Amino acid sequence: MDATRRVGRVFMRPSRRGNGVPVDIVANGKLDGALVDWAYYREGHRDSGVGSYVDALTRARRGDGFVWIGLFQPNAHQLAAVGAEFGLHKLALEDAAEAHQRPKLELYGDRGETIFAVLKTVRYVPHTTLTDTSEVVESGEVLVFCGPGFVVTIRHGDHSELKGLRQQLEADPERLGSGPGGVLHAIADHVVDTYLDVAERVQADIDLIEAEMFSPRGWRNIERVYQLKREVLELKRAVAPLTAPMRVLAFRRHPLITDETRTYFRDVDDHLLRVKEQVTAFDELLTSILQAGLAQVQVAENEDMRRISAWVAILAVPTMIAGVYGMNFENMPETRTEYGYFVVLAVMAVACATLYVLFKRNRWL
Repeated sequence: MDATRRVGRVFMRPSRRGNGVPVDIVANGKLDGALVDWAYYREGHRDSGVGSYVDALTRARRGDGFVWIGLFQPNAHQLAAVGAEFGLHKLALEDAAEAHQRPKLELYGDRGETIFAVLKTVRYVPHTTLTDTSEVVESGEVLVFCGPGFVVTIRHGDHSELKGLRQQLEADPERLGSGPGGVLHAIADHVVDTYLDVAERVQADIDLIEAEMFSPRGWRNIERVYQLKREVLELKRAVAPLTAPMRVLAFRRHPLITDETRTYFRDVDDHLLRVKEQVTAFDELLTSILQAGLAQVQVAENEDMRRISAWVAILAVPTMIAGVYGMNFENMPETRTEYGYFVVLAVMAVACATLYVLFKRNRWL
């Protein structure tokens, strides 16, 4: 199945005042609390000479540079304002508002000129010890709209920050000069690099829990293994669905993505495949460790049952003998012998000692 979904008609058109000038959604306060940063880029450089967002957007629509606006957890009304300004599709805006989306790639517009990409961000949670309630991996989202003359990034989650990435790009005019497609590549590359970093840290946790599981009484760590497996699945949900969209960006032509940028996307695709293989291996390894732990639990339970059975058998001998001689029959010759009591005690002791030695030799005790 094609990894992209193409919607031929844009739902919202750019909003304009009566004189044809775009409405400045920043100046009128509609994005208060959600706007992180916006800038107009021309020939790979941030153009600080543009006095207003209106001027920047007007220039970008004429094909002169592009605008990059960054939002953090905007509400539905704020997204509607952005969608009206940039002509973004209603379905994509609904996805951006609700968050918790599966990584995907969709094309909007009559010719599929607008790219909508959803990427899951992850962060490793440092911890001194791994417990059965430890949260190892936290996830967030970055949703990217790329179209002719604009980039809109929408972030969900505290660990999806792009400020540092924007600064890196501004220090590299060549990358920014490739336009919105270059920004999309930089974001994808940044996200996949965090996958690699988190995977390495999770690997260390898995190595530690594996060593502990196969130590004496290691089965007591089985709940920690299960918790770590859940965290690996969280990482897998971020990585695995992104592979198909990334291959589209790496191998399919698009007006926003230059041939050189597509080459860089191939490198990101290679890194993503590598981390996907790692995460899949983690999942399989933890499944094996979990099964081994369950087997250890069964073995431990069997050992406990054998130990209990052995002691029951040992105690059954004196119980049986005492029960026999505790019966109130008048004609019981052994009860009248001079040393009968001591003989019975000796028989009990010898029988119990013999059974104990046998069970000990067979490792039941």
